[in-house]
Amino acid sequence: MANWPALAPLTGRVGRPLVVEALRAWADAKRGAPEAADPEACARWCETRLGGLARSTLRRVFNLTGTVLHTNLGRALLPEEAIEAAVTAMRSPATLEYDLAGAGRGERDDHIAPWLCRLTGAEAATAVNNNAGAVLIVLSALAAGREVIVSRGELIEIGGAFRIPDIMARAGCRLVEVGTTNRTHLRDYAAAIGPETAAIMKVHPSNYAVQGFTTSVTAAELVPLARDKGLPVIEDLGSGTLVDLETWGLPHEPTAREAIEAGIDVVTFSGDKLLGGPQAGLLVGKKGFIERIAKNPLKRALRLDKVRLAALEATLRLYADPEKLVARVPTIRMLARPATEIRAQAERLLPVLAEALGAGWQTAIEPVRGQIGSGALPVDLLPSFALSVKGQGKGSGLDRLAEAFRRLPIPVIGRIRDETLLFDLRTLDDEAAFAGQLTPALTLPLKGEGRGGGS
Repeated sequence: MANWPALAPLTGRVGRPLVVEALRAWADAKRGAPEAADPEACARWCETRLGGLARSTLRRVFNLTGTVLHTNLGRALLPEEAIEAAVTAMRSPATLEYDLAGAGRGERDDHIAPWLCRLTGAEAATAVNNNAGAVLIVLSALAAGREVIVSRGELIEIGGAFRIPDIMARAGCRLVEVGTTNRTHLRDYAAAIGPETAAIMKVHPSNYAVQGFTTSVTAAELVPLARDKGLPVIEDLGSGTLVDLETWGLPHEPTAREAIEAGIDVVTFSGDKLLGGPQAGLLVGKKGFIERIAKNPLKRALRLDKVRLAALEATLRLYADPEKLVARVPTIRMLARPATEIRAQAERLLPVLAEALGAGWQTAIEPVRGQIGSGALPVDLLPSFALSVKGQGKGSGLDRLAEAFRRLPIPVIGRIRDETLLFDLRTLDDEAAFAGQLTPALTLPLKGEGRGGGS
């Protein structure tokens, strides 16, 4: 049976051992049945059983949710230069920790530290696998066994139950909370400093904002106090950015350079959010502190591999020419994309979508407001336009329609709001591929499905 020609394509994709395993299951399931010896029927059955194994579970999708940096959909799209650098590193041996000039051991941080210092003004830099790791290692290296002072208004929790108090506990230091949720003063920090204090920490709020009757202490205010007491100031910028987003009409987000210029000793931020690179936790600051962090035992456990280092170096190199960032860094391009351009794209695609769905669905262009995502500027929304789809009345099959879009060759992920399925086009950069799969895939299964109520 394993040698049946009908099974050859499947065997070529998944391998003979899995096909043999499926054939045994086929024999058990069809014993005595007329089709047991039918090669074509057997091939179809085995294809159904094993077909999923030949496909990657990490699939390309269209992110039309309205969230540019969608954590569940992989956050930043890498620049082509970063992709090419990563592929080269994967295909060939590379100078990860090799000094070509001296023919000896090198240091992997040397690939990215000079660029991070140039772009932020820091004395030294290092990197780990993500920003949670960056916060963990800086606390472990500089404050293990001692106290770290943090404002109550900055004790954040972000996705995946990442909580600053929990990270501090795992790093072996003790949290000292000061102030209140909405108001913390410089005198609160001063009163909390004692013989066990190892550092003062500022944390950029993620996914929320404290508004109204509020007071917080800036880095510039904290630094003189810390200097007077001989303490380092650590700042976790979260998403972080290397450029002023106001250049493209976006709200201001604190930059790593601003933190360094304010005198912060160690700044941590992400590589895969607003920076638009691969997942990484970046640490920049005073040389002495960065050297202590780099020597911490956690550094080996959290270090970056050659693929991400190659992609990160290539991404950082693009920031040497800020005027070209919109053209070369997908994250910046999507955030800076004019609403008029998105509207024009929606007008081109609306007839294609309407034809694919048929008369049973109401399609239109709707103004919407999206999010940057991943904790960046959580209360600021991006004006955009979406293709909208409505059924005939309440409960008209929108969930089934959204599921059908997720079953397309390149799944399309939108969002349902107010009895409407929305596809925000801000992040649609492959219009031809999106439009090309609509008519053949959707016309027959879905035309008229919105008629008649029930879902």
